[in-house]
Amino acid sequence: MSSCASVPRPSRRRGSSLPETCLFCRLVVEGDHVHAADGFVAIRDIAPKAETHLLVLPERHVDTFRDVGAFTPDEAKRMLEFVAETARQAGLEDYRVLVNVGPGGGQTIYHLHWHVLGGRIEGMPE
Repeated sequence: MSSCASVPRPSRRRGSSLPETCLFCRLVVEGDHVHAADGFVAIRDIAPKAETHLLVLPERHVDTFRDVGAFTPDEAKRMLEFVAETARQAGLEDYRVLVNVGPGGGQTIYHLHWHVLGGRIEGMPE
């Protein structure tokens, strides 16, 4: 079951419909963005697992990476470029990019998002 499924509401950013109960849809609109570009934002993770832990969120609601085909090839390319640019702007040269897919993969919020992790990562060997 998707934690973001609900009645859509108009987005203040683009005039599109966003699920009303999706935390990440709200953060796209109202969050403290560290980076933003057309269609994507980056925020700090509220429970960081690394010295630098950012989340990249597409503005358009897509539940999971399984549904990445919902993005046009141009959107998908821009999304990956935005992930890389977010890491550069955070001053990261070496980092990890992680996507959790489904409950067995650790996904807890059903809005596609990318974790950008830099520096010492909790639970990982140095």
